[in-house]
Amino acid sequence: MTPDLTLSGFKIYEQFLPPAAQRDLVDTLRDAVRETPFVQPVTPSGKLMSVRMTSMGRLGWITDRAGYRYAPTHVNGRAWPAIPETVLGIWHAVSEVSRLPDACLLNHYSEGARMGLHQDKDEGDFSWPVVSISLGDEALFRMGGIERSDPTRSVWLRSGDVVVMGGAARLAYHGVDRIKFGTSPLLPKGGRLNLTLRVVV
Repeated sequence: MTPDLTLSGFKIYEQFLPPAAQRDLVDTLRDAVRETPFVQPVTPSGKLMSVRMTSMGRLGWITDRAGYRYAPTHVNGRAWPAIPETVLGIWHAVSEVSRLPDACLLNHYSEGARMGLHQDKDEGDFSWPVVSISLGDEALFRMGGIERSDPTRSVWLRSGDVVVMGGAARLAYHGVDRIKFGTSPLLPKGGRLNLTLRVVV
């Protein structure tokens, strides 16, 4: 499968999921996270993040005053739900690896939410790719290099787009500068869902 765009090592598959598949996936996610609801986390410095988060898989990524890390349970003590087969199918289609992901971070961006430039570096092995799935409102996605000071490029991600960060882009800085709220009818109250699949151990 050939990506529609390759920018700074990031492979972008535009409209990988058609509208019907997007709706089905949202329904699946709603069922999957019923017992492990979204929370609005804080950074280790105590800053409240603008996105809400939960996870799926045998490990979930969390952040609080104790630091950034992976944990086997939600803050309510319940085990994370399994990663849905539909999501694993997307991973297999674009990742080009046979290894299954350990974690799927699910972020919800409401109006005004953003994600600053960061690296995904809490995993034990950076040779595995990271796969990101966009659902809902458009997001201005910024991509840089392995140094925070490296030049960046931006692209609008739309509902159904899939991004693969592997190879030279695996430790590249990236973030979401803003959401174009109301550009998609997929979520009843608007906003964007982003699924990030990672191999952790």
